Amino acid sequence: MMQLRANMDWMLKDLADSVPQTRQVVVLSSDGLRMAQYGADTDAADRLSAACAGLQSLAAAVAAEFPHSNGTMRLVVIELNGGFFYLMAAGAGAYLAVLADEGVDAGLMGQRMRDLVARIGGHLSSPPRHDGQAT
Repeated sequence: MMQLRANMDWMLKDLADSVPQTRQVVVLSSDGLRMAQYGADTDAADRLSAACAGLQSLAAAVAAEFPHSNGTMRLVVIELNGGFFYLMAAGAGAYLAVLADEGVDAGLMGQRMRDLVARIGGHLSSPPRHDGQAT
C-alpha cells in the first residue's frame, strides 16, 4: 500500500507540474478519506477530501433528476473568486480533486485529469467500507 501511495503522489505531482496554476491535487475515496495528495499539507488535503464527499453526494442527487442517468457523477467544475475546483470520478469509489488558480487553462486541466484517470483509474478504486474497515 505504501508503494502505491508513493507512486500516486508522484503521478499527482506530474499532473500539477504539467498544468500551470495548479495549487493542490488530492485523490480521495467516496466517503471523503484522503488516499494521496500533492501541493498542500495533510490538514488542507483532509478538509478538501471531506468537502468533496459532500459535493459528490450532492451531484448524485442532482443526477437523479435526469431520466437516463445512473446517478454517477463524472465531473464537477466550480469557478470561484480566485480559481477553479475540479472533481472527477476516478475509479470505483475514488475521485480526483484539483484546486487551481484563476489563470489555469481549463481545457488542459480537464484533459490531463482524464489522462491520469485513464492511466491509473483501476488503481484508484477504493473498496467499500463496513464499520470503518475496508472490505
